[in-house]
Amino acid sequence: MYEASVGLFVPYLRNLSALLDKGVADAEARKFNPTVLLGMRLAPNMYDLAQQVGEACRHATVAPALLADRDPVTLPVLEHDMAGLQARIATSIEFIESLPRADIDAAAERSVFFRLKNGTELPFTGRTLLLTFSIPQFFFHVTTAYDLLRHAGVELVKKDYLGRR
Repeated sequence: MYEASVGLFVPYLRNLSALLDKGVADAEARKFNPTVLLGMRLAPNMYDLAQQVGEACRHATVAPALLADRDPVTLPVLEHDMAGLQARIATSIEFIESLPRADIDAAAERSVFFRLKNGTELPFTGRTLLLTFSIPQFFFHVTTAYDLLRHAGVELVKKDYLGRR
C-alpha cells in the first residue's frame, strides 16, 4: 500500500515539478511571462494548468493521509504563480514522505472516506481508494498538466512525463 501510494506519487510529483521548470524555461526562451501557462486549459469547462497541479497535489496528499489515519496537510490557497505551485509540490512530497509506512501498509482493508469539495463523503477500503479513485485522479491531472504544456509548445517527450527510472 505504501509503494502504491507514496512510492508512486512522490516520483511523479517530482516529474510534475520538472515539467513546470521546463515550461518556465521555454517561456523565458520565447520571451513571454511563464504565468501565462498557468491559465491555459484544454476546454472552457476544464481546470487550468494551475488547478491541474493543485488537484494532483490534493490527491497525492489526501489518499496517503487517509491510509495512515492522519489529517491531510493543509496546502495554501492555490495561487497562479510558478513558485507557489513548486512550493505546493514540495510541501506535498515532504508531507507524504513523513507518513508512517506501517500504518499505510496496514490500511488495505480499513474503511476510509474521501471528502469531495462539496462535502460529500465517498466510502472506500484503503485498497479501493487507491486503485479506483486516487491513483486514476492523480494521473488524470498530471497527464493533463503535461498535455497543456505540450499544447503550449513546450518541448516535452514521454521520458519527461515518466522521469528517469
